Amino acid sequence: MARNVRVYMLARELDVQSKEVLRILQEDLNLDVTNHMTSINNQVADRVSKIVKGEDSPGEPSPPAEKAPPETEKPEPQAKAKKVKKKGVSPRRRRPDRKRAPRRSLQVPVEKVILTGSLTVAELAEKLSVEPLQFMQHLIGIGIMANINQELDVESAALIISELGVEFEHVEPEEDDGDRGEDVLAEHIDDENADRTMPRAPVVTVMGHVDHGKTTLLDTIRRTSVIEEEMGGITQHIGASTVIHDGKPIVFLDTPGHEAFTAMRARGARVTDIVVLVVAADDGVMPQTIEAIDHAKAAGVPLIVAVNKIELPNAQPDRIRQELTAQEMVPEEWGGETIYVDISALRGDNVDEILDMILLVAEMSELEADPEQRAHGIVVEAELDKGRGAVSTVLIQGGTLRRTDPFVAGIYSGRVRAMFDDRGNPIDEAGPATPVEVLGASGVPLAGDRFVVVENDAAAKDLARTLQQEARQEELQKTTPASLEDFYDDEESHKELRIVLKGDVQGSLEACSRALERIENEEVSVRVIHGGVGAINESDIMLASASGAVTIGFNVRPNAGARRSAKEQGVDIRTYRVIYELLEDIEAAITGMLAPQYRERVIGRAEVRDTFQVSGIGRIAGLYVTEGTVQRRAAVRVVRDGRVINEGRIASLRRFQDDVREVASGYECGLGIENFNDVQVGDEIEFWIQEEVPR
Repeated sequence: MARNVRVYMLARELDVQSKEVLRILQEDLNLDVTNHMTSINNQVADRVSKIVKGEDSPGEPSPPAEKAPPETEKPEPQAKAKKVKKKGVSPRRRRPDRKRAPRRSLQVPVEKVILTGSLTVAELAEKLSVEPLQFMQHLIGIGIMANINQELDVESAALIISELGVEFEHVEPEEDDGDRGEDVLAEHIDDENADRTMPRAPVVTVMGHVDHGKTTLLDTIRRTSVIEEEMGGITQHIGASTVIHDGKPIVFLDTPGHEAFTAMRARGARVTDIVVLVVAADDGVMPQTIEAIDHAKAAGVPLIVAVNKIELPNAQPDRIRQELTAQEMVPEEWGGETIYVDISALRGDNVDEILDMILLVAEMSELEADPEQRAHGIVVEAELDKGRGAVSTVLIQGGTLRRTDPFVAGIYSGRVRAMFDDRGNPIDEAGPATPVEVLGASGVPLAGDRFVVVENDAAAKDLARTLQQEARQEELQKTTPASLEDFYDDEESHKELRIVLKGDVQGSLEACSRALERIENEEVSVRVIHGGVGAINESDIMLASASGAVTIGFNVRPNAGARRSAKEQGVDIRTYRVIYELLEDIEAAITGMLAPQYRERVIGRAEVRDTFQVSGIGRIAGLYVTEGTVQRRAAVRVVRDGRVINEGRIASLRRFQDDVREVASGYECGLGIENFNDVQVGDEIEFWIQEEVPR
């Protein structure tokens, strides 16, 4: 019984490469077969089989074998070919031309491909050096229906590669030691040329215990009001800024003092040249003070002690010196090597002396960098901005960063679309020891990721893809929805509280994640299975539902789709603005003590459709109530782009000219908010009350 078999199928049966079968057909049997997808009849297949096995010598094929290509053609196109005759084209010529195109002959210029793990159709096409669209059409032609972003495992990719007659090698990825991405990026940093190095500005990190005055000191130095923007006076994001003293620049990194942000503070010590340790003269050495000293010592960074709050009547600067001497930080005036300066960050006393000491230590350290090498640095902070995309604050450590430079930041690639200095002014280039805001990354890198400029866009994408594949291998393991209340009712001997965590910026997100994962006891552990920047969305709820996780938002809120999905699937959503409350709730949950007496309940939501400025009163928001009811007794929360920008009380609630106590869904009203005049069209207003919950 006659049969047709494709070249690549015959090669697989004979356990040889498709290229070898094509060679036999072309050279030994003198057949015009150039494509591994061509069908040949059984006589030709038998001849090829015997030649491969050494049972037959090459020669001319039998006449039926020479007709192999025509056998692949179907009879149906005959009728269609006759219609072409009107245009003066012979049906006999037209038919072979029409059949040749659907064969989808794919010319692959590479001879060998190395596979290290699963990859997408587009990534495999790039490895084969063929156009992704052509490659996708080729896959459809051989019966594989795959889109351009579909992931292929190693076995599927190997089969496709072998059918194209290309050799492949599967190389197992090396064990990841946790800093592999760092090492890969470090390899792409140019070596400094000692002949080109020039003095650079010192990078200073301010450390110390919470509420000892770090942000106030920076506020005094920079003459800004940073502290007013921070919740509860606690710095929760890393910032970078440049100040000029005696004509010389100094770069300041502002790292938080709360113990939950240890990782961020440790990162600051790794990229800094000098540490200023702020200790309150009325409070003394605290655990976080010692922690900051340990980070500075581990990084081998010189340390200057700023004894703050000397204006207070109970200040004891000498006691601070005695306590720090126990930490091997002996003051210079006592015969040691540590510089101490007594200051009042609030009044500005001796702040200039601190800056003088910083410049002195920097001069002794002989800080230099090569401004002509390709730029590299550290991502200090990153966030997703609705209008500008991924925005990364980068501290340039070496080289000069210019607009249009291709770069890799963490696992993302990009090209510098725009740059801004620490005051928000657009700039075209940034040299060593310069903090700069960079636009153009394909995603939001993590605070602390390396930032490296590479040769070109292709190299940047290649490198980012490699790092993303490594990250993807680690991530894909992650099953009923959980709530904090019922978590402890589970009877398992050892349980895991899974959390989907969303935050407003990467710095807060990472700090919260690390703090949460440190909470555990003998029976329960906490694991953050996913973290991201931005509002809580439906995909977060789907992941929480599938993983049996609780969804937590830090300074962000769920969007409408997420709220609806959470209600349908029974997923618990918790939102917080202060980290202490978040940690207390989780600790209470895993010890079985979570039994709040009061809980927040959202009773209504409204959309701001217009705003009005009223003399003597302020800005009034024209609202359309979309859900629930608006009640005069409720508290309000203003949400913009998924982020909470204000919480307060209702100052006035009106319908037309009348004061009202309640407005139902589907109606319009006017709203005034106490001490808040920044409401804008498009903002969402949430109305909520505290209600008692039985224990």
